Formats: sequence, C-alpha cells, structure tokens
Amino acid sequence: MIEKNYQPADIEARMSIVWEDSLAFKAGRPDRRDAVPFTIVIPPPNVTGSLHMGHALNNTLQDILCRFERMRGRDVLWQPGTDHAGIATQMVVERQLMERQQPGRREMGREKFLERVWQWKAESGDTIINQLKRLGASCDWSRERFTMDEGLSKAVIKVFVELHRDGLIYKDKRLVNWDTKLLTAISDLEVQQTEMKGHLWYLRYPIEGQTFNPEDPSTFIVVATTRPETMLGDTGVAVHPEDERYQKLVGKNIILPLVGRKVKIVADDYSDPEKGSGAVKVTPAHDFNDFEVGNRHGLRRISVLDKEGCLDLIDNEDYLRGLPEGASQFAEEFHGVDRFAARKRIVERLESFGFVERIEPHTNMVPHGDRSGTVIEPYLTDQWYVDAKTLAKPAMAAVRSGETTFVPKNWEKTYFEWMENIQPWCISRQLWWGHQIPAWYGPDGKVFVAETEEEAVSHALGYYVEQEVITVEQGREMALDRNKREGFITRDEDVLDTWFSSALWPFSTLGWPEDAPEVKRYYPTNVLVTGFDIIFFWVARMMMMGLHFMKEVPFSTVYIHALVRDEKGAKMSKSKGNVIDPLNLIDEYGADALRFTLAAMAAQGRDIKLATSRVEGYRNFATKLWNACRFAEMNHCAVPDGFNPDGANETINKWIAHEVSSAQLDIADAIKAYRFNDAANAIYRFVWNVYCDWYVELAKPVLLGEDGPAKSETRAMIAWARDQILKLLHPFMPFITEELWEVTAKRDNVLALTEWPSGPGAFSPQAENEIGWVIEVISAIRSVRAEMSVTVPIPLVLARTSDQIWERAQRWSEFLKRMARVSDITRTHEYPSGAIQLVVRNETIGLNLKGLVDVAAERARLDKEIGKADADIKRAESKLANEKFVANAAEEVVEEEREKREAALARRAKLLEALERLKQAT
Repeated sequence: MIEKNYQPADIEARMSIVWEDSLAFKAGRPDRRDAVPFTIVIPPPNVTGSLHMGHALNNTLQDILCRFERMRGRDVLWQPGTDHAGIATQMVVERQLMERQQPGRREMGREKFLERVWQWKAESGDTIINQLKRLGASCDWSRERFTMDEGLSKAVIKVFVELHRDGLIYKDKRLVNWDTKLLTAISDLEVQQTEMKGHLWYLRYPIEGQTFNPEDPSTFIVVATTRPETMLGDTGVAVHPEDERYQKLVGKNIILPLVGRKVKIVADDYSDPEKGSGAVKVTPAHDFNDFEVGNRHGLRRISVLDKEGCLDLIDNEDYLRGLPEGASQFAEEFHGVDRFAARKRIVERLESFGFVERIEPHTNMVPHGDRSGTVIEPYLTDQWYVDAKTLAKPAMAAVRSGETTFVPKNWEKTYFEWMENIQPWCISRQLWWGHQIPAWYGPDGKVFVAETEEEAVSHALGYYVEQEVITVEQGREMALDRNKREGFITRDEDVLDTWFSSALWPFSTLGWPEDAPEVKRYYPTNVLVTGFDIIFFWVARMMMMGLHFMKEVPFSTVYIHALVRDEKGAKMSKSKGNVIDPLNLIDEYGADALRFTLAAMAAQGRDIKLATSRVEGYRNFATKLWNACRFAEMNHCAVPDGFNPDGANETINKWIAHEVSSAQLDIADAIKAYRFNDAANAIYRFVWNVYCDWYVELAKPVLLGEDGPAKSETRAMIAWARDQILKLLHPFMPFITEELWEVTAKRDNVLALTEWPSGPGAFSPQAENEIGWVIEVISAIRSVRAEMSVTVPIPLVLARTSDQIWERAQRWSEFLKRMARVSDITRTHEYPSGAIQLVVRNETIGLNLKGLVDVAAERARLDKEIGKADADIKRAESKLANEKFVANAAEEVVEEEREKREAALARRAKLLEALERLKQAT
C-alpha cells in the first residue's frame, strides 16, 4: 500500500538495498549473456573529492543512458572507479600529518609516507563513491577500480615501457608549469588564470656600440615587461620583421642592463608593432612563447630561478657565461632572493641607472596553482614526455572518419584545433604518491627503462659489460648481491601524471594487459559522457592510447555536457559564495528531484542555470505522481492478467493508450539522440498534463459511475498507463519509480530490470482527434479568460460547424462546462455580435463576450502593457547594441539582457494577439 506522504529519504535508502540485493546493476548477468553489450566508463572522480554539481550532472546523464539500455535488454557495464589524484591526495595526507603534529613526509621517508597514504585511502577514500550511490548511480559496484590498484598499475608500467621502446616516450629539457610551493610540474588543467592588478615596466636596453643616454632614444631600445626579475635570463630582443623603426637594428646586440650580457636583436612575427614599443624581451627559460621564439632563432636558455622561485645565480654556469668582470658580485648580492622581492630590488636598481622609462598600472591574467594557490612559474627542467604529435595523428583520423563522433558536433572543432597544435605531453611529476616511473639510472646517468627492477638490472649489466666498464664476473656478482645492485642503479624518484593512468581507463579497467574476457566483450565502449574542459587532458589521450594499444577507438560517441551555473548564469565559485551543494539538495528535495532538474535543463550546448526553485518544482512533480498512484490505488485500479490496451473500447482509454505510445517513442528517440532535456520534458508533460490533469479528470465520472465494462476497462487502463509511466520515468527518477513499482502490484522483477515499453503501440488517431479537440478547446477558453480577466461563465457558440463537431461538443458538454466554465453551448449559422472567434484544430469556435468585458477598459489595459513591453525591449536592445557593454560586462549579465529581450518580445506578441481578439468583441 502506498504511504500517504511522499518521503524521498526513506525511499532512497530502501531502494538502494533492493537494487543491491537483486544484483540489478551487475554486468554479465546470466540472463544477459547473449545480449548486446553497452559500456560506459565513469570519468573517475578524485579519491579526495566529494560530490559537486558537475559530478551530479555528469553521472545523472550517464545513469539515464545505462538504465535506459538495461531496460532495453542490453548487457550494461557502467564501469566505476576513482583516480588516485597525485597532488590532491599527497596534500591531504601531509596536511593531516601536520594537524596531528606528526613527522612530515620527508622525515618519514618515501616508504612510510606511502603506507600512510594507503591507510588514508582505506579510511576516507570511499566518500565520493558513497555519494554517487546516493545520487542513484547504477554502476556495477562489484567491479570498482582504482588507478593505483595492482592491475591498473601493471597496465601503466607496460604502456610506459612499450612507448619508450617505440621512441614515443623520452626525456627532455623544456618549460613546464612549475608550482614553487609543491615543487612539482603540474598540468594546464591544474593552473587557474587569475586577474591581478600589477604594473608594466618600460625598460631601456642600451644598443651595443652606443653610449647610453636616457635622453637619447637612438642609444637604446625600450621593451615592456610585467616580470622584471626574469630580465636576468634575457637572451634576445624581438622586433617585427616589417617594423621600419627597427629594421636596421636586426642582427645587432643590446647590452642587458645590470648584467652586461650581449643580447641579439631578432626579427620575429611574435612581436606586435602596435603593442607597447613594438619590441619584446625574449627569455626562453621563463616564458612559453619566448621558448618557441628562442627555438626559432637559436637563442640560449638561461634559467635564473630555482625550484622554490628564488634567484639562482651563484655557480649558475649558464647565467655567468660570457658576462663581464664584476658580474659575480651582482650574482652574490641577488642570489637566493625570492622572485617577488627580487622584482622590487631589480626595478630600484634599474631606476638608479636610468634604465626605467616609465611604469604603468597594468591588469593581467596571472597563472596560479589550483591546489597551492601560488603563482605558477614557467620553469626549465628535465622531464619525461610523450610524443603526443605522433599519437595524435590516428586519433584525429578516427574522428574525421566518423569512428568517434562528438555530440554536440561543434566540439570536434575544439578537438582538432588542440590536436593539430599539440605539444609534447609532460608526464612526470615530482611527487611520491603515484605510479613511480619505471626508469633506473646507471653510475654514468645511462637510463634503463623496464617493467621490473630485475629486468632493469639485467639491461644495465649487459650494457656495462659491453662497454667494458665492468667485467662479466663483476656483473654476475652484482646481479647476486642485492646491496651492490641497489647502489649500482638508482630508480627515478618521479611519478607519472595522473592523466597518464586515466588515459588507459577504457581498457585497463577491463583487465588489460591480461587476456581478460571482459576486454573482448566490453571494449570498445559505447559512449563517453564528460565536460568540455577535459577534451584535451582526458578524451584526446584516451583516443591516443586506445588506438595505439587496442587498435580501436575507445568509444564511438563523446557526449559533451555543459556547465552548471547559478540561477543568474554566473559560474559557481567559492569566492563568489554561489556554490550549490548537490548533497544539500538531495537532503531537502530528494535525489530524484535533483536528477530530473539536471536532465530537464541539459540542452545540448547550453549551460544550465540552476535555481533551487526548479528542484523544488520537480519535487512537486514527484509528489504529483505519488498522489496520482494513490488515487489509482484508492479506486482499485489494477492490471488484470492478459490485459491488452489495444482492445480498449472507451474513447478516453483509446486516447490514453495512443498518448502513451507517442510519449514512449518521443522519449526513446530523445535519449538515443542525447537530447536529455527533450526526453525529460516529454515525460514531464505526459505525466503532469496528459495523465494527471486530463486523463484522470476524464476518467473520474466513469470511476464514480456504476460498475460495468467501462469502469473495469478504465480501472485497468489507469493502472496500465501508470505502469508505463513508471518505466518511462525510471531512468530519470529511479527511486520513486522503483518504490511505486514495488508497492502497486506483485511483480516478477525489479523495475530496473523490467523491459522498456516497446512495439508499435496502441495508436488511435480517431480517439486522439476527439479528446485532443476537447482539451484544446478548454485550454483556449482558459487562455481567453486569463487574457481578458473574465471570471463568469462564458457562452460557447458553434457557427457553421459540422455535425461531427456538434455531436462531439454534445458528448463532452458536461466536461466542457465544468472544466472551461462554459455556461451553455449553442449552434448557430452566424456568430453573434460581441463574439470572438478561436481556431481549434482547423475548426472555428466562438465565445460570446457581449456584456462580459468592458472593451474600452480592457483595450486601455492591453495598450499600457504593450507599452511596457516595448520599453523593456528598447532598453535591452540598447544595451546589447552597445559594443562596450557586450565586451566588458560579465557573460552572465549579457546573457540576462538577451533573456529579458526575448521574454519581452514573447510577452508583446501575446498581448497583440489578445488585442486582436478584443477587436472582434466590439
């Protein structure tokens, strides 16, 4: 029996147990062995994370697909798991050690620290998994994987070794994003660009051979910089090849102020003649763009900062090479000074010698580490790299050929733009938590890459014997003596970027590199659901690795969902205080209401503006369904054995069968096309409008009438339509539908494993035409009432109408009078004076408003409202026509003005329509 009140929290806890006990989400069930597989791999959330709104959207959409395909009879594997999150996890554990006043990482040593991390993972690493279960995610939780588990670690090591053997992994000295607090390279995704107010320093660089005179521009070149401290590493000044001001200077040198280094003037398109002085300093070791300019012109790379962001000048051979006498004194004075303190002191020194032309306030975007909060430094260092350019070629070809498609398709352009300009992928991180790089170094720095230390030792011994560095006898002794072996080769201390292991996710989670049957059955996967921000970091890399190692694309479709913003369209951030916690919404309104909200608003290519009121509205929708099912139960509605909706005789029952069939097709087609909002809105309209508002109302007179075939059929049809609703709604609102499925009848199976409604359906155009006409007449009359503020019953007039329409109106006269507040229905040859005419399904009906409406007052009111709408339109269009406003205002503010304009235009159109109708009443 259905409880009186809908209580989502009680239902959600109970239904989770029902699904777990029935093994509803397990892939490879005996009854699905011959079924076609359907596979999705979950974008692995960080093991340190907790559910945020992006997770809620992403996993809701995946769950809709999985539940839909499971009900369609597919063998569904939704592969769950978590990412070890190198930096984040290491920070959490180090912070925990500090808070507990325990020895730090370096005091503990690597082995003991990693033991502590695994301990933390065992105690706290399941938080987000449990939160995903609260959301209703129907993953096969028995197959949960972790990027650091034994199987995935084996896959990572194998991939590294094979790519290195193929020349696709190598070590190189390049610029990386360096976190001076965490002392590691980080990926672009872990860099946040923050707008900061600073300065632009215009510096005078003396031209070689000229006597520097601050008053004589011919003796120097002016360059502008936001980071004066990096000038110590300048090895070039770039001017545009077509800039006539500097053409005679190209190839000559300037003398770097304070340092005395000769710096070459080069011609390069990177310099913008319209920006600043048109000349830019080139510091290849401290700027990504300068690095490329330096490569084009063969400029030296001089790093003047250490790992902690302090000046590194003493014993810096690159810096000191070629400097005049006295340079070491400057180096000693500034060595070890923090970069920002050095900036101030260097500017003061430059000013004292007249090398500063001017200083201007300047606002620019400064990169910060998303974990540490420190300013990120481009840093020249030895790191391990993947030859992404080579691996990208087949990955691009697969998308071009249609093996993998993006939805929406416009994201393919973004994919290609990045892939075509792809840079080497830095995969090493200076951390302890992660997959330690399988590379060992010999006494002379020779590197040996192998899957195991024993294999690396074997390679090393063979190499050094061949080079006659050691004898065969010494080699045998070293191979047997572990102590000597450990001193003989040393393992690289760095670990791999977490994106490296997650790039293998579609096949490593299935058991590769073992010859696992799951790999053959579930790879390639069907669809990847993810956000646009990781197209480069994850999607592209999975494509590369899948094609290289599996010789097949990892997924046939990539569905890119939009961002969830606040109700005004602003991006959620802690600093703005506008973050909405999905767990709070689940606590207050239930997981079903949150899921349905996200699905209903997930239009392709459009960000979601989430308001709590929307979630509350869909909680009301769930309550509406709950009460409709209780109504059916109280009226003894049940589906008898052998019931066939195609055999219905009553028009309303033929109509609801037709509507169920139409809704079923619309919903299935929308889900298959990843139009989640269309699918959700279709089921919403059907449940609320068609079933609850119209069918139940149409059925009430029959249910309240005498027992007989019509009543029995209607009871059965109400229950049958209810069951179809529960099936159609289940992917979106799994908890409430599973509960209602369980309590409304004796069932053979849980709803999650019940067959999706299929077949051609019970279509009845005749019933739809009749009931549809009745509904549209009532809706049209209600609309006129609202537009013209008519509260009394209105006479309905049918003039020049067919016998069919007249008979239809007579059959439904009581319903029309009750639902539309029609006083009477008459048939005439002509519409009387004062009647307005409405077209409903190509048939004209009339409403006699004579004496019911003050036409002059109503016209005045409508004219006033139209004037307000015109003013709103003009105000919005004025702002949107202002280029400065559009360029400078926040994105959400501009979008709000567009929405205001569209709303005002729509309001104006309705008002004009009402005004036209009013003219008929005069």
